[in-house]
Amino acid sequence: MMTDEFDYLAISGIQHFSFCKRQWALIYLEKIWLENYHTSVGRTVHKKVDDPFFTEVRKDIIKTRSVELVSHSLKVYGVADVIEFQSTDSNGVRLKGRSGFWKPIPVEYKKGREKASIVDEVQLCLQGICLEEMLGVNISYGYLYYAKTRSRVKVELTKYLRNEVASMIKEMTHLKEKKVTPLAEYKKTCTSCSLYDICLPKISRGADVEKYIRKFNVLEGFE
Repeated sequence: MMTDEFDYLAISGIQHFSFCKRQWALIYLEKIWLENYHTSVGRTVHKKVDDPFFTEVRKDIIKTRSVELVSHSLKVYGVADVIEFQSTDSNGVRLKGRSGFWKPIPVEYKKGREKASIVDEVQLCLQGICLEEMLGVNISYGYLYYAKTRSRVKVELTKYLRNEVASMIKEMTHLKEKKVTPLAEYKKTCTSCSLYDICLPKISRGADVEKYIRKFNVLEGFE
């Protein structure tokens, strides 16, 4: 890929940013990463589609895996799990060795189940935006595949989603340039984060640190 990964944001990072800005900064700015059950399962799910040399043809659909993506206008790069090329009469691209036009559809794999938030949808939308810029076509939807439920959810790449993506990319770029890691904001979902013990969300916003430490008897014998 003709980009410098140190100058471009990672596409996958927008999912982390949408989930937790501090988590994103710890991973992508401070280069901190720890495994837990959730990250291990997620890595296993993605291994199934981690093959850039794989191509599958089924009727009027061609599937490719581990497709490199880039947007020079947004300065983001990354890899799509799967891109499906569906045969179409219009609004498509030409493929080498194939007749007619083919419409690219991004498919992102996730380990769990469909979420109430848009954390997965913004990542898929950003992939679609990259494909639009790279191929010069309009992409109106994509799919999220959830391994836990073995279900595929169609996601419309709406103006709302695109605006959310643009806003997040702008803020991510600003934080990256200023080298700022946001303070923590404790949520119920924090306990499932592999960086919980590094982030310490319960004391990052001015909590009583001494009281927190005493809870674990660290200061025992020093009173």
